[in-house]
Amino acid sequence: MDDVKNMMNHLKTHQMYPATRDELIAECNNLSDFSEKDKQWFKDTLPEGTYKSADEVMQALGMDKGMGAMA
Repeated sequence: MDDVKNMMNHLKTHQMYPATRDELIAECNNLSDFSEKDKQWFKDTLPEGTYKSADEVMQALGMDKGMGAMA
């Protein structure tokens, strides 16, 4: 994930919750300011589930463990 700051901002301020994995991926795919590489990373990394908040999404992506998992 190259644009972590932008992704975190979008998850916190623009995404409606609760949201399923499929809904989050569909929203991500519709964003023009994310690269195809970042969209693919998000799709490949986000586990199945329904998320109640941006914090839950970031935890599921491993973002709560540091940015080493973001590469």
